[in-house]
Amino acid sequence: MFEMTNLGEMAYFLGMEVQQRKNEVFIYQKKYLGEILKKFQMEECKNTSTPMNLEKLKKDDGSYAKDASRYKSLIGCLIYLIATRPNILHAVSVLSRYLSCASETHMVAAKRVVRYLKRTPSLGVKWY
Repeated sequence: MFEMTNLGEMAYFLGMEVQQRKNEVFIYQKKYLGEILKKFQMEECKNTSTPMNLEKLKKDDGSYAKDASRYKSLIGCLIYLIATRPNILHAVSVLSRYLSCASETHMVAAKRVVRYLKRTPSLGVKWY
């Protein structure tokens, strides 16, 4: 037999915040979003109402990324956020196509997703 200890209701799991109620579970990543805003120096950025521009991104747009590894890091952070924010799935999917040829335009587009998330940090996924 194994001994078990009741630690109460779960509040965090793999960096995700968990709220449990009688007939529902709500999971969100407000704290992780705050860490992303800090990591990419975006705490004071203006928010936006949509995760993507209507303008289509191109592989070779004439601009060059100042730091391609920073772009890759931001996309990785956004991919982890998809677990609780499926509304950014399409935008992150499009942006991940440019991991090998990231430009400054792509970085601006990725930061737009973060600005969108900043507008609604407490959104998440609710199960009934």
